[in-house]
Amino acid sequence: MSSAEPHGPLSGIRVVELGNFIAAPTAGRLLGDFGADVIKVERPGVGDELRTWRRHGGDTSLLFRALGRNKRSLTLDLRTDEGRRIALELIAKADIVLENFRPGTLERWGMGPEVLTERNPGLILVRVSGYGQTGPYRDRPGFGGVAEAVGGLRHVVGYPDRPPVRVGISLADTVAGLYAVIGALMGLVQRQSSSVGDTVDVALYEAVYSLMESLTPDYDAFGVTRAPAGSGLPGIVPSNTYPCADGKFVVISGNGDAIFRRLMEAIGRPDLRDDPSLTDNAGRVAQQELLDEAIEQWTRSHSRATVLETLQNHDVPSGSIYEAPDILADEHFRARDMHEVHAVDIGDTEPREVTFPGIVPKLTSRPGSTRWVGPELSQHTDAILSELGYTTAERDRLRSEGIV
Repeated sequence: MSSAEPHGPLSGIRVVELGNFIAAPTAGRLLGDFGADVIKVERPGVGDELRTWRRHGGDTSLLFRALGRNKRSLTLDLRTDEGRRIALELIAKADIVLENFRPGTLERWGMGPEVLTERNPGLILVRVSGYGQTGPYRDRPGFGGVAEAVGGLRHVVGYPDRPPVRVGISLADTVAGLYAVIGALMGLVQRQSSSVGDTVDVALYEAVYSLMESLTPDYDAFGVTRAPAGSGLPGIVPSNTYPCADGKFVVISGNGDAIFRRLMEAIGRPDLRDDPSLTDNAGRVAQQELLDEAIEQWTRSHSRATVLETLQNHDVPSGSIYEAPDILADEHFRARDMHEVHAVDIGDTEPREVTFPGIVPKLTSRPGSTRWVGPELSQHTDAILSELGYTTAERDRLRSEGIV
Protein backbone atom coordinates (compact mmCIF):
# COMPACT_ATOMS: atom_id res chain seq x y z
CA MET A 1 0.00 0.00 0.00
CA SER A 2 1.12 3.57 -0.53
CA SER A 3 -1.65 5.62 1.04
CA ALA A 4 -0.35 8.51 3.11
CA GLU A 5 -3.21 8.04 5.57
CA PRO A 6 -1.97 6.10 8.60
CA HIS A 7 -4.02 3.18 9.79
CA GLY A 8 -3.41 0.24 12.07
CA PRO A 9 -3.57 -0.33 15.81
CA LEU A 10 -1.03 2.42 16.56
CA SER A 11 -2.81 5.18 14.66
CA GLY A 12 -2.80 8.30 16.80
CA ILE A 13 0.47 7.38 18.55
CA ARG A 14 3.32 9.81 17.96
CA VAL A 15 6.92 8.59 18.11
CA VAL A 16 10.03 10.78 18.09
CA GLU A 17 13.05 8.83 16.90
CA LEU A 18 16.36 10.32 17.95
CA GLY A 19 18.43 7.26 17.10
CA ASN A 20 20.75 6.45 14.24
CA PHE A 21 22.04 3.27 12.63
CA ILE A 22 19.99 0.07 13.19
CA ALA A 23 18.63 -0.59 16.69
CA ALA A 24 16.34 2.34 17.55
CA PRO A 25 15.43 2.88 13.86
CA THR A 26 14.29 -0.76 13.70
CA ALA A 27 11.93 -0.05 16.57
CA GLY A 28 10.71 3.12 14.85
CA ARG A 29 10.13 1.22 11.62
CA LEU A 30 8.01 -1.41 13.35
CA LEU A 31 5.92 1.17 15.17
CA GLY A 32 5.45 3.10 11.94
CA ASP A 33 4.41 -0.04 10.08
CA PHE A 34 1.33 -0.25 12.28
CA GLY A 35 0.19 3.34 12.03
CA ALA A 36 2.28 5.38 14.46
CA ASP A 37 3.38 8.82 13.32
CA VAL A 38 7.17 8.37 13.54
CA ILE A 39 9.20 11.56 13.31
CA LYS A 40 12.85 10.80 12.66
CA VAL A 41 15.15 13.57 13.86
CA GLU A 42 18.32 13.77 11.76
CA ARG A 43 21.34 16.03 11.59
CA PRO A 44 20.97 18.87 9.07
CA GLY A 45 22.88 18.23 5.85
CA VAL A 46 24.09 14.81 6.95
CA GLY A 47 21.23 12.73 8.29
CA ASP A 48 21.43 9.23 9.66
CA GLU A 49 24.74 7.63 8.67
CA LEU A 50 22.69 4.64 7.54
CA ARG A 51 21.79 6.68 4.45
CA THR A 52 25.24 5.87 3.04
CA TRP A 53 25.76 2.36 4.43
CA ARG A 54 25.74 -0.40 1.80
CA ARG A 55 24.89 2.14 -0.89
CA HIS A 56 25.18 0.80 -4.43
CA GLY A 57 23.81 3.81 -6.29
CA GLY A 58 22.02 7.10 -5.85
CA ASP A 59 22.28 9.34 -2.78
CA THR A 60 20.47 7.10 -0.28
CA SER A 61 21.04 3.41 0.44
CA LEU A 62 18.22 0.93 0.10
CA LEU A 63 19.11 -0.15 3.64
CA PHE A 64 17.91 3.23 4.83
CA ARG A 65 14.89 3.12 2.52
CA ALA A 66 13.91 -0.16 4.19
CA LEU A 67 14.50 0.86 7.82
CA GLY A 68 13.20 4.39 7.31
CA ARG A 69 9.83 3.44 5.86
CA ASN A 70 6.71 5.15 7.21
CA LYS A 71 8.81 7.81 8.96
CA ARG A 72 8.83 11.57 8.53
CA SER A 73 12.27 13.18 8.34
CA LEU A 74 12.89 16.31 10.42
CA THR A 75 16.37 17.80 10.43
CA LEU A 76 17.33 19.38 13.72
CA ASP A 77 20.72 20.22 15.22
CA LEU A 78 20.49 18.92 18.77
CA ARG A 79 23.89 20.44 19.56
CA THR A 80 22.28 23.88 19.61
CA ASP A 81 20.07 25.36 22.30
CA GLU A 82 17.33 26.20 19.84
CA GLY A 83 17.50 22.77 18.25
CA ARG A 84 17.01 21.14 21.64
CA ARG A 85 14.20 23.54 22.47
CA ILE A 86 12.34 22.53 19.32
CA ALA A 87 12.95 18.88 20.13
CA LEU A 88 11.46 19.39 23.58
CA GLU A 89 8.40 21.03 22.01
CA LEU A 90 8.00 17.99 19.82
CA ILE A 91 8.54 15.52 22.67
CA ALA A 92 5.98 17.33 24.82
CA LYS A 93 3.34 16.15 22.33
CA ALA A 94 4.75 12.66 21.79
CA ASP A 95 3.84 9.28 23.23
CA ILE A 96 7.17 7.52 22.70
CA VAL A 97 10.76 8.69 22.31
CA LEU A 98 13.36 6.30 20.90
CA GLU A 99 17.06 7.01 21.36
CA ASN A 100 20.25 5.01 21.02
CA PHE A 101 22.94 7.49 22.02
CA ARG A 102 25.66 6.55 24.48
CA PRO A 103 24.37 6.78 28.07
CA GLY A 104 24.56 10.30 29.42
CA THR A 105 24.20 12.04 26.06
CA LEU A 106 20.60 13.16 26.60
CA GLU A 107 21.49 14.28 30.12
CA ARG A 108 24.37 16.43 28.83
CA TRP A 109 21.95 18.05 26.41
CA GLY A 110 19.53 18.86 29.21
CA MET A 111 17.08 16.28 27.86
CA GLY A 112 17.40 13.51 30.43
CA PRO A 113 14.43 11.44 31.65
CA GLU A 114 13.55 13.84 34.46
CA VAL A 115 13.35 16.80 32.08
CA LEU A 116 11.34 14.89 29.49
CA THR A 117 8.86 13.41 31.94
CA GLU A 118 8.39 16.80 33.63
CA ARG A 119 7.25 18.17 30.30
CA ASN A 120 5.33 15.04 29.38
CA PRO A 121 4.41 12.78 32.35
CA GLY A 122 2.90 10.15 30.08
CA LEU A 123 5.99 9.79 27.89
CA ILE A 124 7.49 6.37 27.19
CA LEU A 125 11.25 6.90 26.84
CA VAL A 126 12.99 3.95 25.18
CA ARG A 127 16.77 3.95 25.54
CA VAL A 128 18.92 1.54 23.54
CA SER A 129 22.66 1.30 24.20
CA GLY A 130 25.52 -1.16 24.07
CA TYR A 131 25.59 -2.07 27.76
CA GLY A 132 22.55 -0.36 29.28
CA GLN A 133 22.09 2.80 31.32
CA THR A 134 23.66 1.37 34.49
CA GLY A 135 26.54 -0.89 35.48
CA PRO A 136 30.33 -0.65 35.17
CA TYR A 137 30.28 -0.92 31.35
CA ARG A 138 27.61 1.71 30.74
CA ASP A 139 30.04 4.26 29.30
CA ARG A 140 31.73 1.88 26.91
CA PRO A 141 30.95 2.29 23.22
CA GLY A 142 29.03 -0.73 21.99
CA PHE A 143 27.91 -1.69 18.52
CA GLY A 144 25.94 -4.79 17.56
CA GLY A 145 28.97 -6.81 16.53
CA VAL A 146 30.56 -6.31 19.95
CA ALA A 147 27.27 -7.17 21.66
CA GLU A 148 27.12 -10.46 19.75
CA ALA A 149 30.56 -11.29 21.14
CA VAL A 150 29.90 -10.27 24.75
CA GLY A 151 26.40 -11.77 24.74
CA GLY A 152 27.76 -15.23 23.94
CA LEU A 153 26.58 -15.62 20.35
CA ARG A 154 29.86 -15.35 18.44
CA HIS A 155 31.46 -18.20 20.35
CA VAL A 156 28.87 -20.74 19.19
CA VAL A 157 28.71 -19.64 15.53
CA GLY A 158 31.05 -21.28 13.05
CA TYR A 159 33.25 -24.38 13.20
CA PRO A 160 35.45 -25.60 16.07
CA ASP A 161 38.66 -25.46 14.03
CA ARG A 162 38.15 -21.93 12.72
CA PRO A 163 37.90 -18.42 14.19
CA PRO A 164 34.43 -17.28 15.35
CA VAL A 165 32.24 -15.77 12.65
CA ARG A 166 29.15 -13.59 12.57
CA VAL A 167 25.89 -13.86 10.75
CA GLY A 168 25.67 -11.50 7.78
CA ILE A 169 23.09 -9.14 9.25
CA SER A 170 22.92 -6.73 12.18
CA LEU A 171 21.32 -9.34 14.43
CA ALA A 172 22.02 -7.74 17.81
CA ASP A 173 20.66 -4.38 16.70
CA THR A 174 17.53 -5.89 15.20
CA VAL A 175 16.75 -8.01 18.26
CA ALA A 176 17.33 -4.97 20.49
CA GLY A 177 14.90 -3.07 18.27
CA LEU A 178 12.30 -5.78 18.83
CA TYR A 179 12.77 -5.56 22.60
CA ALA A 180 12.50 -1.79 22.34
CA VAL A 181 9.11 -2.16 20.68
CA ILE A 182 7.96 -4.66 23.31
CA GLY A 183 9.01 -2.27 26.05
CA ALA A 184 7.29 0.68 24.36
CA LEU A 185 4.05 -1.24 23.95
CA MET A 186 4.12 -2.42 27.56
CA GLY A 187 4.64 1.19 28.59
CA LEU A 188 1.59 2.24 26.59
CA VAL A 189 -0.50 -0.50 28.22
CA GLN A 190 0.64 0.53 31.68
CA ARG A 191 -0.12 4.18 30.90
CA GLN A 192 -3.75 3.34 30.18
CA SER A 193 -4.36 2.63 33.85
CA SER A 194 -1.88 4.97 35.50
CA SER A 195 -1.55 7.89 33.03
CA VAL A 196 2.16 7.77 33.86
CA GLY A 197 4.87 6.89 31.40
CA ASP A 198 8.02 4.86 31.94
CA THR A 199 11.65 4.51 30.85
CA VAL A 200 12.66 1.39 28.94
CA ASP A 201 16.35 0.36 29.12
CA VAL A 202 17.47 -2.00 26.33
CA ALA A 203 21.09 -3.17 26.16
CA LEU A 204 22.40 -4.70 22.96
CA TYR A 205 24.43 -7.38 24.74
CA GLU A 206 21.40 -8.35 26.86
CA ALA A 207 19.24 -8.66 23.76
CA VAL A 208 21.77 -11.15 22.41
CA TYR A 209 22.20 -12.94 25.74
CA SER A 210 18.44 -13.46 25.92
CA LEU A 211 18.70 -15.61 22.77
CA MET A 212 21.27 -17.98 24.20
CA GLU A 213 18.81 -20.49 25.65
CA SER A 214 20.48 -22.65 28.36
CA LEU A 215 24.05 -21.54 27.62
CA THR A 216 24.88 -20.40 31.17
CA PRO A 217 22.57 -22.73 33.15
CA ASP A 218 24.18 -25.73 31.45
CA TYR A 219 27.60 -24.46 32.37
CA ASP A 220 26.68 -23.44 35.91
CA ALA A 221 24.96 -26.71 36.70
CA PHE A 222 27.01 -29.23 34.74
CA GLY A 223 30.19 -27.49 33.62
CA VAL A 224 29.13 -27.88 30.00
CA THR A 225 30.57 -25.20 27.71
CA ARG A 226 28.85 -24.81 24.35
CA ALA A 227 31.22 -24.81 21.40
CA PRO A 228 30.81 -23.96 17.71
CA ALA A 229 28.97 -26.75 15.94
CA GLY A 230 29.11 -25.80 12.28
CA SER A 231 25.76 -26.15 10.57
CA GLY A 232 24.22 -28.44 13.18
CA LEU A 233 22.28 -27.67 16.32
CA PRO A 234 24.05 -29.02 19.42
CA GLY A 235 22.05 -31.49 21.47
CA ILE A 236 19.25 -31.75 18.89
CA VAL A 237 19.59 -34.51 16.27
CA PRO A 238 19.16 -34.74 13.36
CA SER A 239 19.04 -31.06 12.45
CA ASN A 240 21.62 -29.99 9.92
CA THR A 241 22.48 -28.79 6.43
CA TYR A 242 23.08 -31.43 3.79
CA PRO A 243 24.55 -31.29 0.22
CA CYS A 244 22.59 -32.53 -2.80
CA ALA A 245 23.75 -34.06 -6.06
CA ASP A 246 23.39 -30.78 -7.96
CA GLY A 247 25.61 -28.80 -5.60
CA LYS A 248 22.67 -27.24 -3.76
CA PHE A 249 22.04 -27.52 -0.03
CA VAL A 250 18.97 -28.29 2.05
CA VAL A 251 18.21 -27.88 5.73
CA ILE A 252 16.52 -30.89 7.31
CA SER A 253 15.01 -30.82 10.80
CA GLY A 254 14.16 -34.39 11.71
CA ASN A 255 14.66 -34.09 15.44
CA GLY A 256 11.12 -34.85 16.65
CA ASP A 257 10.63 -38.49 17.59
CA ALA A 258 7.81 -39.14 15.10
CA ILE A 259 9.45 -36.91 12.48
CA PHE A 260 12.68 -38.90 12.80
CA ARG A 261 10.87 -42.12 11.91
CA ARG A 262 9.33 -40.49 8.84
CA LEU A 263 12.74 -39.13 7.82
CA MET A 264 14.32 -42.56 8.01
CA GLU A 265 11.49 -43.93 5.87
CA ALA A 266 12.11 -41.16 3.32
CA ILE A 267 15.82 -41.98 3.00
CA GLY A 268 15.23 -45.71 2.87
CA ARG A 269 16.72 -46.62 6.23
CA PRO A 270 14.12 -48.74 8.07
CA ASP A 271 16.97 -50.20 10.15
CA LEU A 272 17.59 -46.79 11.71
CA ARG A 273 13.86 -46.08 11.95
CA ASP A 274 13.35 -49.21 14.04
CA ASP A 275 16.56 -49.02 16.08
CA PRO A 276 15.44 -48.84 19.75
CA SER A 277 18.50 -46.81 20.65
CA LEU A 278 17.31 -43.98 18.35
CA THR A 279 13.74 -43.60 19.57
CA ASP A 280 14.44 -40.39 21.52
CA ASN A 281 16.66 -37.35 21.12
CA ALA A 282 19.18 -38.44 23.75
CA GLY A 283 19.87 -41.64 21.87
CA ARG A 284 20.15 -39.83 18.56
CA VAL A 285 22.58 -37.25 19.99
CA ALA A 286 24.85 -40.12 21.02
CA GLN A 287 24.93 -41.28 17.38
CA GLN A 288 24.84 -37.94 15.59
CA GLU A 289 27.73 -38.76 13.26
CA LEU A 290 26.10 -41.99 12.13
CA LEU A 291 22.78 -40.28 11.41
CA ASP A 292 24.30 -37.30 9.58
CA GLU A 293 26.33 -39.65 7.39
CA ALA A 294 23.23 -41.71 6.53
CA ILE A 295 21.21 -38.62 5.62
CA GLU A 296 24.04 -37.06 3.62
CA GLN A 297 24.61 -40.28 1.69
CA TRP A 298 20.99 -40.08 0.57
CA THR A 299 20.90 -36.33 -0.22
CA ARG A 300 24.12 -36.57 -2.25
CA SER A 301 22.39 -39.11 -4.48
CA HIS A 302 19.51 -36.84 -5.48
CA SER A 303 18.89 -33.33 -6.78
CA ARG A 304 17.65 -30.69 -4.36
CA ALA A 305 14.20 -30.75 -5.98
CA THR A 306 13.91 -34.52 -5.54
CA VAL A 307 15.14 -34.35 -1.94
CA LEU A 308 12.64 -31.67 -1.00
CA GLU A 309 9.74 -33.35 -2.78
CA THR A 310 10.46 -36.65 -1.06
CA LEU A 311 10.75 -35.04 2.36
CA GLN A 312 7.56 -33.04 1.86
CA ASN A 313 5.74 -36.23 0.88
CA HIS A 314 6.88 -37.73 4.19
CA ASP A 315 5.94 -34.58 6.15
CA VAL A 316 9.53 -33.87 7.23
CA PRO A 317 10.43 -30.20 7.85
CA SER A 318 12.95 -29.17 5.20
CA GLY A 319 13.84 -26.29 2.96
CA SER A 320 16.31 -24.81 0.53
CA ILE A 321 18.97 -22.33 1.55
CA TYR A 322 17.63 -19.32 -0.31
CA GLU A 323 19.52 -16.46 -1.84
CA ALA A 324 17.86 -13.19 -2.86
CA PRO A 325 16.78 -14.45 -6.33
CA ASP A 326 15.14 -17.50 -4.72
CA ILE A 327 13.19 -15.31 -2.33
CA LEU A 328 12.01 -13.02 -5.11
CA ALA A 329 10.84 -15.98 -7.18
CA ASP A 330 9.07 -17.83 -4.39
CA GLU A 331 5.29 -17.96 -4.75
CA HIS A 332 4.68 -18.27 -1.03
CA PHE A 333 6.41 -14.96 -0.33
CA ARG A 334 4.16 -13.35 -2.96
CA ALA A 335 1.00 -15.00 -1.63
CA ARG A 336 1.79 -13.70 1.87
CA ASP A 337 2.36 -10.13 0.61
CA MET A 338 6.00 -10.29 1.64
CA HIS A 339 7.07 -8.63 -1.62
CA GLU A 340 6.18 -4.95 -1.88
CA VAL A 341 7.19 -2.88 -4.89
CA HIS A 342 7.94 0.81 -4.41
CA ALA A 343 9.39 3.41 -6.76
CA VAL A 344 12.68 4.80 -5.43
CA ASP A 345 15.57 6.90 -6.66
CA ILE A 346 18.58 4.62 -7.12
CA GLY A 347 20.63 7.05 -9.18
CA ASP A 348 19.00 6.48 -12.57
CA THR A 349 17.33 9.24 -14.55
CA GLU A 350 13.93 8.06 -13.30
CA PRO A 351 12.80 6.34 -10.10
CA ARG A 352 12.83 2.58 -10.37
CA GLU A 353 10.41 0.06 -8.92
CA VAL A 354 12.23 -2.00 -6.30
CA THR A 355 11.01 -4.93 -4.20
CA PHE A 356 11.12 -4.47 -0.42
CA PRO A 357 10.14 -6.86 2.40
CA GLY A 358 6.51 -6.76 3.50
CA ILE A 359 4.95 -6.19 6.91
CA VAL A 360 5.43 -8.57 9.86
CA PRO A 361 3.38 -9.65 11.76
CA LYS A 362 0.08 -10.05 9.91
CA LEU A 363 -2.94 -8.56 11.64
CA THR A 364 -6.42 -9.39 10.39
CA SER A 365 -8.63 -6.46 11.36
CA ARG A 366 -6.16 -3.56 11.37
CA PRO A 367 -3.09 -4.62 9.40
CA GLY A 368 -0.02 -2.53 8.98
CA SER A 369 1.09 -1.00 5.70
CA THR A 370 3.99 0.67 3.96
CA ARG A 371 2.81 4.19 3.25
CA TRP A 372 6.21 5.24 1.90
CA VAL A 373 9.79 3.99 2.02
CA GLY A 374 12.58 5.84 3.81
CA PRO A 375 12.16 9.57 3.08
CA GLU A 376 14.55 12.10 1.65
CA LEU A 377 16.58 13.98 4.22
CA SER A 378 14.51 16.81 5.74
CA GLN A 379 11.55 15.94 3.52
CA HIS A 380 8.98 16.68 6.24
CA THR A 381 10.75 19.44 8.18
CA ASP A 382 8.48 22.26 7.04
CA ALA A 383 5.32 20.26 7.67
CA ILE A 384 6.37 19.23 11.18
CA LEU A 385 7.51 22.71 12.18
CA SER A 386 4.26 24.09 10.81
CA GLU A 387 2.38 21.65 13.05
CA LEU A 388 4.31 23.10 15.99
CA GLY A 389 3.19 26.60 15.01
CA TYR A 390 6.31 27.90 13.25
CA THR A 391 5.65 30.42 10.49
CA THR A 392 7.31 30.40 7.09
CA ALA A 393 9.60 33.24 8.16
CA GLU A 394 10.62 31.40 11.33
CA ARG A 395 11.32 28.24 9.40
CA ASP A 396 13.43 30.15 6.89
CA ARG A 397 15.45 31.67 9.74
CA LEU A 398 16.03 28.28 11.35
CA ARG A 399 17.18 26.90 8.04
CA SER A 400 19.51 29.81 7.32
CA GLU A 401 21.11 29.38 10.75
CA GLY A 402 21.64 25.67 10.19
CA ILE A 403 19.38 24.65 13.06
CA VAL A 404 17.10 22.64 10.77
